[in-house]
Formats: sequence, structure tokens, C-alpha cells
Amino acid sequence: MPLTLEERQEFLARPHVAALSVAAGPDRAPLTLPIWYQYEPGSEPWVLTGPDTRKMRLIQAAGRFSLMVDVVEPTVRYVTVEGPVSRVEPMTEAMHLEMVGRYLEGDRMRQYLKQAEAFGPQVAVYLRPEHWLSADLG
Repeated sequence: MPLTLEERQEFLARPHVAALSVAAGPDRAPLTLPIWYQYEPGSEPWVLTGPDTRKMRLIQAAGRFSLMVDVVEPTVRYVTVEGPVSRVEPMTEAMHLEMVGRYLEGDRMRQYLKQAEAFGPQVAVYLRPEHWLSADLG
């Protein structure tokens, strides 16, 4: 059964790990990989990545990407959101803390942030939701 808009937004707002997919060119399947994302109901989901990564080059070339999140307990439920890139902004320290704090706490968060210093510059890529797919199969 499809989820309502409110149910989709509420589900996407939880700290799931998403599968990001973006067109990878002729004779290639889409690039699909796990990624942390941030989302508040009614806003635009965003992800962080390096400005020179393959993922970012493909997103720039395609101009759009999708995120899919799912769970299998207590029932199989998923939400996919797809749309164009609305903007790309340099990552701020506040954005980085917001994203990492969504997934990690305490010592794990501090350890991750220390390791992330080696990642170099990052950008936030915002997706304007155009198409949603969702279901609760339980």
C-alpha cells in the first residue's frame, strides 16, 4: 500500500542510510551507493560529498539523482525520492555537525569528525523532490 505524503516525509526524516543513484552514462548501470543524508519534512533532502568525486561529477552531468531508504522491520517499508539538483553549496562546519549528529553520538561522533578532517573540502547537494515512490508491504 502506498504511503501518504505525510508518511513518506516522516519516514524520510528518520536517520536511515540511503541508497543514492545517479545515471552513470551510456552502457553503464546507474552508480548506486550508500550515503548519509539530511531531511526535514517539507524541505529538500541533501547529501555531502567531495566536489571532485565521481559521484559529484555524475550528479553534475545528470543534473538529478535519487535517494531510496528502506527498512524490513517491523514491516517492509520504503521511500524513494527523485528530482533535480536545486543547488550545491560549500559545506559549513554547522552542516557537517548536523549531518554527523544525525547518525552518531558522543565518542563515535568525535572520532568520525577527527577522521573526516582528511576528507578535504565537501559540498552539500540539494535535491528538489519531483517524484516519490513508497510502500508499506506489511
